[in-house]
Amino acid sequence: MQKKNQSLPASIIASLRQRKNRSGTTPAGSEDERSGGTLVASYNVHKCVGIDGRFDPGRIGQVIREIAPDVIALQEADKRFGARHGLLDLARLKEETGLVPVPVESANAAAHGWHGNVVLFRQGLVRDVHQVSLPGLEPRGALVVDIDLESGAALRIVAAHLGLLRRSRSQQARMIIDLMRSRDERPTLLLGDLNEWRLGGRSALSALDAAFGAMPVPVPSFPAGLPLLALDRIIANRPEILSEVAVHDTPLARVASDHLPIKAFVDPTMAALPVSAPELVLVPAEPASPATAAPRDKEAPPPLAAPASGKGRGDSNRELVRKAGDQLKRAVKRTLRRPDTPTR
Repeated sequence: MQKKNQSLPASIIASLRQRKNRSGTTPAGSEDERSGGTLVASYNVHKCVGIDGRFDPGRIGQVIREIAPDVIALQEADKRFGARHGLLDLARLKEETGLVPVPVESANAAAHGWHGNVVLFRQGLVRDVHQVSLPGLEPRGALVVDIDLESGAALRIVAAHLGLLRRSRSQQARMIIDLMRSRDERPTLLLGDLNEWRLGGRSALSALDAAFGAMPVPVPSFPAGLPLLALDRIIANRPEILSEVAVHDTPLARVASDHLPIKAFVDPTMAALPVSAPELVLVPAEPASPATAAPRDKEAPPPLAAPASGKGRGDSNRELVRKAGDQLKRAVKRTLRRPDTPTR
């Protein structure tokens, strides 16, 4: 369990010390390293633009093949503005990895996912897909996917990409908690780019403690070339179902995106764990065919209120987002300037 008000966890110091040995890193998802569980992963693909500034969806596909996940959540898989069309070759990815996207409803048929969020799975039965618009100044969203794994275990995936503004992240975390409380209780993973580098009481994610308890020790994933900040997370409402949370650090992953992927194993026996939240409302799932999603509830989540019209308001919002990005850059620079301290 991590300590409160811990500004720089030992895992980050360890990450810095291991950089000299990373050239020999073995792909974390290679078959000879599998522990027998279900491998889940999260990867912000940065719109397929690497740290070298090159747009190369093929590299992203190669990194995903390295990981060899059973379930993976991608962020920034669509263009953010304009047509917002998808940037990956999903047909080729399916042919090479067996991964298929969880179907979503979108006004744009060319988009891969929902607000850039895509969930891919190898085998299993998708019971329900719920698309959520998250509050905040930026257009953000989450996918809630109920899936029966190949082992037969039921799992809920909440795949999200939270905002750059701390206030928005706090609102989004509270909305995720409210969403979990409105649905039936089951083992749940929250995974994605949560955009929060603060730890303990200063973290905008503290609202998640209500459902997930104390956050596990994070693993640094950003920036990819020298990971210092744990912006990407995989957390569980039942911590005992999750093991071997790690970053996927390979030469290709270090250049394909500005984030490194993270991965973890899920215990396939999790469905046998007791239910511990009787106050939650039971929402029965509709049956579905394998590798397809059951129809979503007809009632969609309420849309976000449109921002007030006028150039002044839009400029103000963009300025807030820009300042949040600058704050993140300063956090990286401060961390780089800190003297090395011993780990415990």
